[in-house]
Amino acid sequence: MSIVQNLLDLIRQEMATHNVSTLHSVKIKHGKLTHVVPEALDFAWEALTRDTEFEGAGLETEEVPLVLKCGGCGREFTPEGLAAMISPCPYCEEQIGHELVSGRELHIEHIEAE
Repeated sequence: MSIVQNLLDLIRQEMATHNVSTLHSVKIKHGKLTHVVPEALDFAWEALTRDTEFEGAGLETEEVPLVLKCGGCGREFTPEGLAAMISPCPYCEEQIGHELVSGRELHIEHIEAE
């Protein structure tokens, strides 16, 4: 619920900045490491927009995959499972020292409003 409440606050600010009043849809991108559950976001969105100026607006979510840069060879890869930082590199088999490239983000990709 708190994630959606914060998103709604941001959406209100952006809509005021751009002088628009009708929200049609919002797209959220969330990294695999954020552990965001899209069904929970949908539920919270429906609950928190009911009887508000945002009622009926769509919510779309997209998960950003976890991508690491190997600490040994420097190549990027997507590990299996969430024990990511100790996953062996598929190219050189290095197991530690990887750098996180993506998978921790949570942001609004776009807002459609008029």
